[in-house]
Amino acid sequence: MSQSLPDQLRSTVRFLGRILGDVIRAEDGAAVFSQIEEIRQASVAFHREGTPEAARVMAERLGGLSLPDTVRFAHSFAVFLQITNIAEDQIQRRRGRAGDARPDTLAGALRSLKTEGVGTEAVAELLRGALIAPVITAHPSEVRRKSVLDRQSAIARDLEAFDHARSEAERAAIERELLREVSIFWRTRLLRSVRIAVADEIENAVSYFERSFLAELPRLYAHWGEVLGDAALPSFLRVGSWVGGDRDGNPYVTAQVMRLALARQSRAALRMYLDAIHALGAELSMSADLVDVTPELQALADASHDESPHRADEPYRRALTGIYARLAAAYPALTGEAPPRPSTRAAEPYAGPDALKADLQTVLDSLLQKHGPAFASGPLPDLIRAVDVFGFHLATLDLRQNSSVHARVVAELLRTAGVCDDYEALDEAARCALLTKELSHGRLLASPFAPYGDETSRELETLATAAEIKRRYGPQTIRTYIVSNTTSVSDLLEVYLLLKEVGLYTPGEPPRAEVFAEPLFETIEDLRAASRTMARYLALPLVRDLLAAPGMQEVMIGYSDSNKDGSYLTSTWELHKASRALCAVVGGAGLRLQLFHGRGGAVGRGGGSSFEALLAQPAGTVNGRIRITEQGEVVANKYADPELARQSLETLTAGVVLTSLRTHRSADLAAPQSKAMDALARAAMAAYRGLVFETPGFVDYFYGATPISEIADLNIGSRPTSRQPTRSIQGLRAIPWVFSWSQSRAMLPGWYGFGSAVAQGGVSMAQLKELNESWPFFHSTLANMEMVLAKSDLAIAGRYAGLVEDRALAEHVFGEIRAEWERTHEALLEITGQSQLLEKNPDLAAVIRSRLPYIDPLNHLQIELIRRRRRGDEDEAVRDGIHLTINGVAAGLRNTG
Repeated sequence: MSQSLPDQLRSTVRFLGRILGDVIRAEDGAAVFSQIEEIRQASVAFHREGTPEAARVMAERLGGLSLPDTVRFAHSFAVFLQITNIAEDQIQRRRGRAGDARPDTLAGALRSLKTEGVGTEAVAELLRGALIAPVITAHPSEVRRKSVLDRQSAIARDLEAFDHARSEAERAAIERELLREVSIFWRTRLLRSVRIAVADEIENAVSYFERSFLAELPRLYAHWGEVLGDAALPSFLRVGSWVGGDRDGNPYVTAQVMRLALARQSRAALRMYLDAIHALGAELSMSADLVDVTPELQALADASHDESPHRADEPYRRALTGIYARLAAAYPALTGEAPPRPSTRAAEPYAGPDALKADLQTVLDSLLQKHGPAFASGPLPDLIRAVDVFGFHLATLDLRQNSSVHARVVAELLRTAGVCDDYEALDEAARCALLTKELSHGRLLASPFAPYGDETSRELETLATAAEIKRRYGPQTIRTYIVSNTTSVSDLLEVYLLLKEVGLYTPGEPPRAEVFAEPLFETIEDLRAASRTMARYLALPLVRDLLAAPGMQEVMIGYSDSNKDGSYLTSTWELHKASRALCAVVGGAGLRLQLFHGRGGAVGRGGGSSFEALLAQPAGTVNGRIRITEQGEVVANKYADPELARQSLETLTAGVVLTSLRTHRSADLAAPQSKAMDALARAAMAAYRGLVFETPGFVDYFYGATPISEIADLNIGSRPTSRQPTRSIQGLRAIPWVFSWSQSRAMLPGWYGFGSAVAQGGVSMAQLKELNESWPFFHSTLANMEMVLAKSDLAIAGRYAGLVEDRALAEHVFGEIRAEWERTHEALLEITGQSQLLEKNPDLAAVIRSRLPYIDPLNHLQIELIRRRRRGDEDEAVRDGIHLTINGVAAGLRNTG
């Protein structure tokens, strides 16, 4: 009988924990090990028994630690929680090997759809016009260094090998290797010593592409081709990146950084191609004396001018020598350095990936025609697929900037050119009229002889670089310009005016664009106005003409700021409504809508199960096309390991196919459901804003009762934590907002307001239960909130509240938080028919419970160290201890940012 997930996890954690214990004993001595083990046992006993005596023992153990002992203990528990994650990922890999038997795979989606009368051809037809794109961002909540991730990967590989060992001797040898790797990990610094720069973020992002995407995506396509019986399946799943193109609030993303990002991405792709071509050259040793080849292959071999006598009778090798030489010749211009294995002969460089793909296809066609289907799969088809997916650019880079920056830059350009003295003083109608006129002719505004401010000069240089990059790496390199804080039509037209200055927009009949402006609607107010804004935008003749060729408009919707603005429940519902309204407006203009979901890792930023979230999308809003941001620690959790990456990409694809083609879904949301959610969302938002924006002193409470100031001191991202120099909730970025509440275990952004909504929204309990049973959207919303509540701990959050100097303020605000938590907890249990949280999801409950004895002591130590620091203790050990506890708590909770 197979073990349950908790039992498998417990067994693997004990195994790795024993090895870690052996390392600590060997390197730090029995006394250190005993001290750590006593605290661990005390914490486990407290969680098991919950008695005052158990609490006293744990507090006594923690209180007796010296500062050096505290830092060492924080390091040990942080390492242990990282090891727990390795074990959990190992279990996930094992479960994933059920392969196509799982429901969240493309094969599983086909089985499910077949029961509804949807056949394979309908899926294949959907995918022929599909785009599914995870987009890697640099938004910081990943507290692990790359060195730590590398060590975890090494331990995971050894653990995998241990699983597959065939003898006791082999297991013993692997265990010795595990001991060595864990020893290295134990002595690896968990914290970054300097703030991460954009160049580091680029390197981190590319490491995921190299480790997982480049190898796994072609293999997935080959598998999907078998599942669908269609080897010619188009490359619908691609990867995107914001790293090096997202300038919103990050002054360190410059034109030079953008060049660096593309050069580094290109280097990763081209090295993989060169290695694959070199390996194929070694493999395809067939002699012309023994085989025939197609005329096209022979011409390719002859064109290589390969004079080596050793390959004179080997046409495939000669052809590949020429292909290698041409790609190696292109390498320096694309990457800025010489290829790692230079070609032995000069050649004309490839102008783009299509020419490389065509030559590789010539080789494959000859193999298939002359040798049959044995060559229909394998390294050459995989390489051709990789070139098709990744081109010379690897990942499509999005540009992003705030609308307020565009307005200032456009105003300066218009003023300097003598077109309009004060553009920013114009009303919206006048702005649109002026911009439309400027977009209708070919005259440029910028002059090389005019003096411009730093902001305008920087923006023009960045856009000129974007145009240069597209010419160098190919048209798919940059396709989209995202406009943060879009509130009006002019916000989008301004982007086209700037693109016109660098040749990425061309006036005419019709006008043409190589990069398209995309609105990002972020706040509750902006989401509610999104469909009206887009209706006015799409009504412009200029815009209709511009979008006629692509036949599509992408719109990005933001989860993080809408949550910070109006509560989890309200944000989730407004995003749902906005998606439906945008679908109607864009469809009514004769275009396809493509939504770009700005999801984060934490539930308060759109996190939770991607599969369930996709199934909960409004009918008609996906239709095979979606982009989704992947941020913070979620990127490593999903994509650091190739096997887990493959599972994640399968799940994403299955979710898109199912939500696009399910026939049992009603096309329209039932009026009672909508009315009920409107009432709940209004009440939730009133409660949330009443606390966060209307409670006097709430900002002081937040800065006192969470480690926000200490998080700002962590070296986890290149962007500042706040958009403004002053302390305000409005100016604070959503990531540190959510991250801080996670660390303090209040988890407020993931649930606050729901209890009040149920109590005051006027929706009966019977209707709420029916919504949970029958409506995937509502069920998914509650499931995510339930997970957050299970990870929260109001007793610990109350201790953080003790850090607030104003005791009356602390008691008042924490009293409100505790009361709302209790209302939310009780309401959720009643709606779901449970006596305790996660009763119906015992596997997840067991996993969370197993982590708490290791997370909670870190919280308690964090509180004491923060208290010391804020009272003026400048000892670096105190600072390191705080950051180690932040690292450990984040590792234990996993989806924190």
